[in-house]
Amino acid sequence: MTEIEFVGYSAVHPSDFIYDVPNGFTGYLLLLFDSPSELLIDGRLMRTAANSAILYTPGSRIYYRAAGEEYRNDWIRFRSDHSFVKLFPLTNTPFPVTDPEYCHQLFKLLTWESAFFSSESEANITHLLRVLFSKLREGIQNESPGIHDHELIALHKMIYNNPQLPWNINMMAAKLHLSPSHLQALYHRQFGSSCMDNVIEGRLRRAQDLLEYSEYSIRDISEQCGYNNVEHFCRQFRQHNGCTPGQYRKNASAGSNKRLLTHNTLGGREFEKINRNIRK
Repeated sequence: MTEIEFVGYSAVHPSDFIYDVPNGFTGYLLLLFDSPSELLIDGRLMRTAANSAILYTPGSRIYYRAAGEEYRNDWIRFRSDHSFVKLFPLTNTPFPVTDPEYCHQLFKLLTWESAFFSSESEANITHLLRVLFSKLREGIQNESPGIHDHELIALHKMIYNNPQLPWNINMMAAKLHLSPSHLQALYHRQFGSSCMDNVIEGRLRRAQDLLEYSEYSIRDISEQCGYNNVEHFCRQFRQHNGCTPGQYRKNASAGSNKRLLTHNTLGGREFEKINRNIRK
């Protein structure tokens, strides 16, 4: 059973903000700090950085305040008897959050789901909370978080979401204000692969999808995937897939049913043409 009492995201308070509930709540309180904060932990005032969180258990003393600047957080008060909450490994103590933007989006979804309650809302809320707590565990399990972890994760997402951009090491390093060699070392430590390997992987994944489900030419696909030279695209595609783009498209067409999307550039407009002759 999961019941949300109150939930919100992107809350903003002035620099003199103080929140004090000496006897706590009957349920849980989960906070995601988007600014530095000061908390009372075991009778001592403790400063915590932005991109950290705390899970207060029922009946626990709650005291936190702004740390000399505008205070911002996401928060949820809730009741739950699920093991992913009851057995969470760290309570009443702040901990770092590995991917705060991901968690922030989950707070948004929880807020919206709670506001527009339906017959499916309780199940949806439980699923969202389960994912949120799973992501929060990552911050606890990461024994040696680095000061650039959040920026590296953001870069990693950007690469996979935009593989067509003209990525290069110098460009990436400039985004994180690091030297190219330092960036490559940090990135490999975080993800177990190089920046450019991820760029190539993202580009070729998109190429495979376009080859399989569109009627774009090989040259158009190479350009859409960030290649300025179609021969380089074909060579790299073959190295990673064991066949040329044309062979890949032929094999995919022969081996599966699919919808073919057609692109029309007349007048600068695009439209989709669905192939209705799908084999059953």
